[in-house]
Amino acid sequence: MLGAIATALAVNVPLAYIFVRAAGAGWPRYAEVVFSQQTLALLARTLLLVGGVLCLAVPLSVTLAWLVTRTDLPGRRVWAVVASLPLVFPSYVAAFAWVSIWGPKGFVQKALAPLGIEILPSWAYGYSGAWLVLALFTYPYVYLLVVAGLRKMDPSTEEAARSLGRSPWAVFFSAVLPQLKRPLYAGSLLMALYTLSDFGAVSIVRYKTFTLSIYNAYRGLFDRSVAASLATVLVVITVALIVLESWLSSRLPPSQVRPSRPPERLALGRWRWPATLAVVLLAMVNLMAPLAVVVHWAVKAWRLGNPIGVAGEAALHSLGVAVLAAVAAVALSLPVSIWAMRHGGWLARLTLGMTYSGYALPGLVIALSLVFFATRLVPPLYQTVLLLVVAYVVRFLPEAVSATRASLGALAPIFEEAAKSLGRGSWSVLRTITLPLIRPGLLAGAGLVFLTTMKELPATLILRPTGFETLATRVWTATSEGVYSQAALPALALVGTSAIPVYFLIVRPVLSEHSR
Repeated sequence: MLGAIATALAVNVPLAYIFVRAAGAGWPRYAEVVFSQQTLALLARTLLLVGGVLCLAVPLSVTLAWLVTRTDLPGRRVWAVVASLPLVFPSYVAAFAWVSIWGPKGFVQKALAPLGIEILPSWAYGYSGAWLVLALFTYPYVYLLVVAGLRKMDPSTEEAARSLGRSPWAVFFSAVLPQLKRPLYAGSLLMALYTLSDFGAVSIVRYKTFTLSIYNAYRGLFDRSVAASLATVLVVITVALIVLESWLSSRLPPSQVRPSRPPERLALGRWRWPATLAVVLLAMVNLMAPLAVVVHWAVKAWRLGNPIGVAGEAALHSLGVAVLAAVAAVALSLPVSIWAMRHGGWLARLTLGMTYSGYALPGLVIALSLVFFATRLVPPLYQTVLLLVVAYVVRFLPEAVSATRASLGALAPIFEEAAKSLGRGSWSVLRTITLPLIRPGLLAGAGLVFLTTMKELPATLILRPTGFETLATRVWTATSEGVYSQAALPALALVGTSAIPVYFLIVRPVLSEHSR
């Protein structure tokens, strides 16, 4: 119990401290920053981006999920996997590839130059660039949940609607879509939070949002209370989105866990091959093209004499902190999850809920709060790898807690109770019974924390010790300076490393579901 409470309190220090730091400047100064025209313009730009990304990503996700689960789309098992693979690309790597293709002097402009087209529209940058990159490369957050929702849906409602003579479109909108509200709400929340907290993509395509403004305020101004004040606005928006999703989901009826029988697959007819062509084009845009760009620049870097060692040290740093964060997050998730799942009570539930505060805090806000905290209360901790790992744990602990909770929920307590009845102590039962039985869930949680830590950029930029480079910071620095050949090798290493947990956590489960 004490370990769980200590963990919950520790991970909430950044949330409390950012408000304390902002209040330290006084209300007049805080109001001047938060209610200024510049801040209101930032709010409008940020919310416009969130809304635009959702308007594109949600219909795209639902369409893809419906095609691979409900129709006779050729190769639907392959496309079900391919549709989830854009998660391999961090947003800043996707933006780097996007600018390389569509930006000034990019591949498209060079290909069109012989035709007399010297200048392309500047839609690779600004709002259009941020909107397309974030929507096309992060839609799997919605897609994967919708696919799972469609597989769990009982087809009897659809069959009843068809028996009444309704068209396939009418069946979808009246019988299928209403049953997808829960995964749509959850997936839309994830996408909205990702867009709200994104720093790498918006900085590369030069679209000014809250995260970029907070970073610039932190780096460029002597008075860092401005950054803290702006961060509180970002926290309030994030919490409001979480509360809205929770309220909408609470109004939904309980969903059915498992269908009574597999649904009938809808024959696409004359739309079969146009739908296949559309899926192929999407895969080319958000998978094959960016991968080809990264490989192209990596080969060019190699020919220019930039050896793989350029990315080697950064890769070791990334792997090291990701492993430390994964191990620490899983270890801290155990006391919280065990207390909540095996003992219960309002205090246990409150403690469990407090550990999810990392999802309400973008990485940039966590980093700022830890900087303010460390420099004033624990100066030796500032500019250390330990502080960087602490930021990762605070940010991604909910992922480990969710995996551990799910594993414990699937484990009947009768095994632990039987061991205790034989005289075993709590530690012995945990070590010999509980941990071995929930090990797959612990490994899944560790893999998820590892994957997200490898990609994390803003917290790493602010908290890394001087000279401590990771793959993420190398990609961002080189791309920001326009030196794409130096960004390619770290980007390729990051994509390759991310592909491993993506395969085990996403691709393999998708393949196993489609083989049934």
